[in-house]
Amino acid sequence: MHRLLYIGILFELAACTPKHPKPLPGDLLFQVGRSSAMNEAIAEATDNNNELTFTHVAIFFEEGGSDSVLEATSPGGVRITPLQEFLDRAERVKGRPGVVVMRLRDTAGLARSVKRAKEYLGLPYDFSYRPDNGRLYCSELVWESYRDTCGRRIFPARPMNFRAADGAMPAFWTEFFEKLGEPIPEGVPGTNPNDMAREGILTEVGRYF
Repeated sequence: MHRLLYIGILFELAACTPKHPKPLPGDLLFQVGRSSAMNEAIAEATDNNNELTFTHVAIFFEEGGSDSVLEATSPGGVRITPLQEFLDRAERVKGRPGVVVMRLRDTAGLARSVKRAKEYLGLPYDFSYRPDNGRLYCSELVWESYRDTCGRRIFPARPMNFRAADGAMPAFWTEFFEKLGEPIPEGVPGTNPNDMAREGILTEVGRYF
């Protein structure tokens, strides 16, 4: 009787335990970032009232037999990061890493896209959020790397928005770009993780929470 009860408890725990998704090379991992001034400013500008607000995205691949991601982040710029380290940096959702795995519906040219992304290793992080300046931010790395078999980018660039929902420009961005000595790139074509995750060319294949 006790053995049956023990087995029943194990089955119940297994049913309640989320299964870790198994990403494939080239899958995109969208991360709900931990609270910080920059993440809050990004979320405020890109939140679209959906269930989750993503502030970071990385490319999954296997490096030396280990699960890793290729990401553009600060500090470090474009770098290789162990998957577990990437998961540990995410905000907790239901006590687990707030990371969603998305996969291209059409994987033609995917291997070439991942190879192209690796060619950007070592580039500095793009704090200016502007295209074609020899630096990359997280979704810009994906935007530059992921192309179809004809070499065309598969993710669109749209006019960037740094304003809050009420139309006001947050003090964070005003002070941030004043320190850089650059104008805020409001309206400049660009990308962000939140919009990218909602593109129809992607499908969700798993969550870590």
